[in-house]
Amino acid sequence: MSAHETYAEVAAEAWRWVLAQVRWDDGPWLPTSVPWPDDAGPPPDRDGLHSGVAGLALALAEVARTRPWTDEEERLAFGVAERLRRRIPTSYDATWFDGLPGDACALLALGSDGGDGADGADGADGAEAAFARLAELATPDGWAQTVTTPPKFLPGARISDATLGTAGVLLAAVTGLEHDVTGAREVAEHAAGVLLAEAEPAEGGLRWRFVPERFRTTPATEMPNWSHGTAGIAAALALAGEALGRADLVETATAGAAHLVTLAVPSGDGVVLPRYAPEPLPDEEPYSFGWCHGAAGTSQLFAALERAGVPSVAGEPPATWRRRLLASVVSSGLPERLRPGFWDNDGRCCGTAGVGEIVLDAWQSGGDAHDLAFARRLGDALVERAVRDGDGACWRFVAPEQPDPLLPPGTGWMQGAAGIAAYLTRLARVSPP
Repeated sequence: MSAHETYAEVAAEAWRWVLAQVRWDDGPWLPTSVPWPDDAGPPPDRDGLHSGVAGLALALAEVARTRPWTDEEERLAFGVAERLRRRIPTSYDATWFDGLPGDACALLALGSDGGDGADGADGADGAEAAFARLAELATPDGWAQTVTTPPKFLPGARISDATLGTAGVLLAAVTGLEHDVTGAREVAEHAAGVLLAEAEPAEGGLRWRFVPERFRTTPATEMPNWSHGTAGIAAALALAGEALGRADLVETATAGAAHLVTLAVPSGDGVVLPRYAPEPLPDEEPYSFGWCHGAAGTSQLFAALERAGVPSVAGEPPATWRRRLLASVVSSGLPERLRPGFWDNDGRCCGTAGVGEIVLDAWQSGGDAHDLAFARRLGDALVERAVRDGDGACWRFVAPEQPDPLLPPGTGWMQGAAGIAAYLTRLARVSPP
């Protein structure tokens, strides 16, 4: 069997395992991990993109690029869309991971085929409702949230980042603009204005805090990378600038990138940014290489700047910085688990599948055979680490600091088999046999 066929086979086994975990109670839901207590009921984030059924919409969309949905998948897509649409009018969650921005992206991923409801509304109509709700909830300085609370943060604190904050709203609105969804432009303009106001002067350019300084009761630690820092926020502004035809947003994004390169340090064959600045946190790896806090995720900023037509950042083309960041990922040693705490995760958020998606993006945009080879190397590691039995395939991550370091298998998009299965499905679909 070829590697191409093996990726497809393990992806199918993993997706079958995920489908077997889906339960129904007022719509579909997933246990976060397996086993799940029979009397526990759905988790609090049952509808979210990170670990809930909105994430299944993204996996279903990847499956649909390979083959038609089965009857079981059609039912699941319908159930997910109905569940998400029903919660929109009463939702107050403005996070991409678990709230309205993620809902909009999930509904658009399902499209009209899987998203048709009893009233005939399709995914775009559901996304329109999500953007209308975001517009309704908007305040002059962003969207209320409950993630950051006293005493560390003041009441009413706002978040700026790409997963829990304003930049996540902006990224979802850009997706809405790409689909011509009514209301997406209004939300995008407002979110962009909030981020422009929150920018801080910093060495080389501009930066954004996870939570703006005025809401903090303790000194801020900078998290420069994708999920909670300047990289994700600047990328959102660059993409929005292109979509809205606003050069000021692209210029601000470029200033954010110019600050980040002042933090870059050599790592292997490239560069990496610290996870925390100015000092690392005790007992944590000072540098990471994944989607969330690492070089792979941060490379997406420079891809966005290149797409927006930016000629240079600190005297170098964005493509050069992107290649340097990805070079550090390749030479870091991942996906090998070189030591406790280094590469103990194979998911999308912090592990192998997330890096694989970014490397595949680089290969498809630039055609560099080294990117495809590395994407396949990551796919090989996922195949090797899959726990395969008659019920399908799943993955168990490692937490070396815990008494039982082998974690139970997760089910969802960002930290479970659904997201990994989608990566292997894409790898089999787009790479030559």
